[in-house]
Amino acid sequence: MIDTTNSKLIKDTTVCLTGHRPQFLPWKYDEAKSSCLRFKQDLKIIFENKIKSGFTTYLIGMAEGFDLISAEILLNLREKYNITIVAVVPCLGQELKWKTSQQNKYKKILSQCNDKIILYPKYTPNCMNDRNKYMVDNSNLVIACYNGKPSGTRNTLRYAVKKGCNIIIINPLDYL
Repeated sequence: MIDTTNSKLIKDTTVCLTGHRPQFLPWKYDEAKSSCLRFKQDLKIIFENKIKSGFTTYLIGMAEGFDLISAEILLNLREKYNITIVAVVPCLGQELKWKTSQQNKYKKILSQCNDKIILYPKYTPNCMNDRNKYMVDNSNLVIACYNGKPSGTRNTLRYAVKKGCNIIIINPLDYL
C-alpha cells in the first residue's frame, strides 16, 4: 500500500461511500438532469446531518458516478464544515480508460482531497474489492447508492453488514 495520508482514521467518526457507476444511475453521465439534481440535494442533506452528528472524515473510493458526485458535494460542504475528505484509490491510473471529462473531474477532486491512500501501484484483479474492504474496515457508517441489483456495491454492503457497520442506502431508482 502506498499511504500518503496524514490523517489518523478514527473509525467512530468515519464514513465511507460506495455506489454505482454512471451506467447504473438514471441520469447516466448527465448530472444536469433534474433527477440528478434532486439526488444531489438529498445527498447533501444526508451529509450535513451526519456532519452535525459528529462524522468528520469521509472515505471516497474515487470511482465514476456516485463516488465523484459525493466528493464534489463534500468538497463544497468542507467550505462550511471542518471535515476531512480522504481519497482511497484502488490503484494508480484507475481513471486512464475513462472519458476525458471524467478524468479531468477525477484529477481535480483528487487534488482537493485532504489526503490520499493508494492501495496498489498498478491494477490487480482484487484492487477494487480491496479498496471497498479497506474503506469499510475503517468506517462506522457506510452511505451507499444502491439499486438492489448484483454489483460491487452489493458486495460491499454485505461486507459492511458482516462487519457491523451502520448503513444508509439511497436507491437511485427513486429518482426516475
